[in-house]
Amino acid sequence: MIAGGFGVGKTTLVRSLSEVPPLSTEQEMTSLSQGVDDASVVPDKTTTTVAMDFGRLTVDEKLVLYLFGTPGQSRFWFMWDELARGAVGAVVLVDLRRVDDCFAAIDYFENRGVPFVVALNGFPGTAGFDDETVRDALALPPGAPLVRMDARDDGSCEATLVTLVEHALARSA
Repeated sequence: MIAGGFGVGKTTLVRSLSEVPPLSTEQEMTSLSQGVDDASVVPDKTTTTVAMDFGRLTVDEKLVLYLFGTPGQSRFWFMWDELARGAVGAVVLVDLRRVDDCFAAIDYFENRGVPFVVALNGFPGTAGFDDETVRDALALPPGAPLVRMDARDDGSCEATLVTLVEHALARSA
C-alpha cells in the first residue's frame, strides 16, 4: 500500500513503479473541495484520487507486487480496510511541509501491525531537517525505516520499495 496525506505524491509513486499502465481513479477537483482539501502548498494540483491507484511490479518469476495507492482525504478512508487486506506492507509518504497529514496513516499501520516505511518525498524547502529530528517529530517507533525519496524518480521509488520489502521480511522472520 502507498498511503499518506492529500497531495503527497501517492499517485506519482504508483505511476513511477508500475510496469503496466496504472489504474487511477483521479477526478477533477471541484469547488466543493474548497475549504475541505488544503491545496495551498500544492496549488497546481487539479485532480485527486477518490478510490485508489493500482499498479503492478514484477520482481521475478515468483514475486509480483501489487501496488495500491490510497486516497489521502479522510472522507475516503473507508477504502483503506479493503485495500489493506493481505498487504505485505505500506509506504507512508510524507511531505515535511505538512507533517500532520501523515499521522493517520502511521497510526493506521501501527494499530494493525502492518510493516511500514516512512518515505520523505522531496518537496522544495524540506531538505533541512535531519533524520533524527524527523523521527522525533513523527514519534516513529524504533525500527521503523525512514527514507528520503522522490516519487518522480523510478530509482528512488524502487529503493523505497526494497527497503519496505526487506523490513517486512525481517519482521516476519
